[in-house]
Amino acid sequence: MANNGTVETSDSLKAFGAALKAFRERAALTQEQLAVLIDYSVATVASVEQGRRLPTPPFIDRVEAVLDAFGVLRAMARHVGRERGLAVWFREWAQLEETAVTLCTYECRVVPGLLQTEEYTRAVMLNVPPPPSEEQLGERIAARRARQELLRRTPPIAFSFIVEEAVLLRHVGGEEVTRALLGHLLACAELWNVELQVMPLRQPFHAGTDGPMRLLETPERHWVGYAEGQKTGQLITDREAVSVMQMRYAKMRSQALSPADSAELLRQMRGAP
Repeated sequence: MANNGTVETSDSLKAFGAALKAFRERAALTQEQLAVLIDYSVATVASVEQGRRLPTPPFIDRVEAVLDAFGVLRAMARHVGRERGLAVWFREWAQLEETAVTLCTYECRVVPGLLQTEEYTRAVMLNVPPPPSEEQLGERIAARRARQELLRRTPPIAFSFIVEEAVLLRHVGGEEVTRALLGHLLACAELWNVELQVMPLRQPFHAGTDGPMRLLETPERHWVGYAEGQKTGQLITDREAVSVMQMRYAKMRSQALSPADSAELLRQMRGAP
């Protein structure tokens, strides 16, 4: 999600968090003890219990096993959606992301949400009117942080990102925020399942001039697309339209800098670590 938008709170997240807390207390475990047993951070356990973070499938499997929850948490998780902190029009796509096999993203406006730092996310959200309340801002940041767990999901997703160089040269949030963002992008690019390419500022041949796009491959090997604009988003399932998006994305991958050259450019832009 690139900008601010109408959001809906999710009682399902709160209910799951309350149930998790009840099973944890039944097992006479503290949040710290549970975190060690399931190999997650204390902050993640606390965020899920408070209804601020969406539980991922691996998280659910581990708490089910450790807490002997009789399948209750797994059953509840099927009714938990990424609603809190997400724009209404983005929710369907976010749900598809959960089980995606492949995700391809081209962005010419902002750094993709999956690759953002919290400081960059905050700057982006505060820049776009109307300004959110502190509560809304916190929910949106938490939702984006939860989505970023997809980068390390098991089973893994194959990611491809193409980002315009101009987006990085904008320095949203200032010099320090941008420098930290560049370092974060380099770290993400080192993940074995992530391919990050920068579209150079000077590129006379560009297949993406119609705007940002996303493509997703489902476990059934079907492809769907997504396009987003001002306070609106469109899920694209028509096979011909999706095929056109795939052709354009494939062309852009050949027009952008290679992953290695992109990483070198990011290092040059960041400067000394």
